[in-house]
Formats: sequence, structure tokens, C-alpha cells
Amino acid sequence: MSKVVVLRLGHRPGRDKRLSTHAGLVARAFGADGIIFADFKVKKIQDSLEGVNERWGGSFFVRGGESWREVVDDWHSDGGVVAHLTMYGLPVDEKVSELRDEDILVVIGAEKVSGEVYDASDFNIAIGNQPHSEISALAIFLDRLFEGEELRREYRDAERRIVPSVSGKKVRELDG
Repeated sequence: MSKVVVLRLGHRPGRDKRLSTHAGLVARAFGADGIIFADFKVKKIQDSLEGVNERWGGSFFVRGGESWREVVDDWHSDGGVVAHLTMYGLPVDEKVSELRDEDILVVIGAEKVSGEVYDASDFNIAIGNQPHSEISALAIFLDRLFEGEELRREYRDAERRIVPSVSGKKVRELDG
């Protein structure tokens, strides 16, 4: 699989504090290499997600404060494709196979997305055609892209690992 990075557009401070962190958690847990938050600083979110990497392993990166247009232009310049998740695009199941060998910038919006984003994207991918959460769309898209393999991924450098159990929470602390 090639490189997969999520670009999150918009952040409404009063409403999206936890949602932006959750977008990063879902991106990480479902196999993306990193997340870029466009047009706003993300120090607290970055610290939180880097803490998750330290405890649970992996090399997921977090960046912020960049212009979405510059991120998209740079991605295209490097030969990657841009897939915007929306309820108005083409069905995910019809398009996802075309993306598996590409470096993909997955665009999700926190609010109404400008028509410029639709035009700048190589693919406008629909995760259903009803209003829904960008975070659920991201999880479904990444799961379809990785064909479920991301759920069995072992993270290197983990300090702890979940032990599957019928009930209760079991976590195994790992030796350095």
C-alpha cells in the first residue's frame, strides 16, 4: 500500500475540539500515515496524538496551520491523488480499487466544503448519499481501502497492547 494522509478542513473551536482529535485517532487506527489540519494550529491535538503513538506505537504524524490549497498542490506535484469524501460523489465501492496503488490525500471537511475542494480533487467519493459524520466516512473509506487489514496491524514500538477479552478491559504492558 502506498502513502495515505488525511487532510482535515475547518475547525470550529467551540464544537470541534474533540472531533478534530477523533479524526486523528480514526485516521491513525484505520491505517493512515498522518493527518494535516488545514488553516489552524493544532498543538494540543498534536500533543495528544503523539502521546497515543508513544503508548500504543506507530509513527503517525500530525501537522497543522497549512493552507489546504498548498497541501493539495504539493500533493499533486509529488504525483499523488486527492480523494475528497462527500455524500455527493461517486460510490466508494465503485472507485476505491482505483486508489489502492496511489499515494492518497484523503480530504474530510468539518463544515460545508467549498466548491473549490471538489474541483481540486481527483476523486469525490461518496460514503452513502445521506448526511453523515466526516469521521464515520473516514473510517469506512480507510476500511474499504485497506480491505480490513488495518484492523490486524501491529504497531511497532508500542508500550502496551490490548488483550482481546469477552468482558472487561485487559491491557498488556510491553517491555521496551
